[in-house]
Amino acid sequence: MDALAEHFRTDWAAMTAADWVGTILTVVIFIAMLVAYFQVFRPKNRESLESRKHILFEEDRDDLGDDDGRK
Repeated sequence: MDALAEHFRTDWAAMTAADWVGTILTVVIFIAMLVAYFQVFRPKNRESLESRKHILFEEDRDDLGDDDGRK
């Protein structure tokens, strides 16, 4: 068990600024992903998300200059 503990030991004092930025960024992104997953998979939000599932395609039609999809 000591070999495993030694393998995962971290020398916090030897960490550089880049190490800290990477560690903090990883934790922040992990938390943001958890929040996003809970928002998406929550049954209460289903209707709101379903009503907006084609929003990307509607914006593309607006960029082409036709409102109803015909040319």
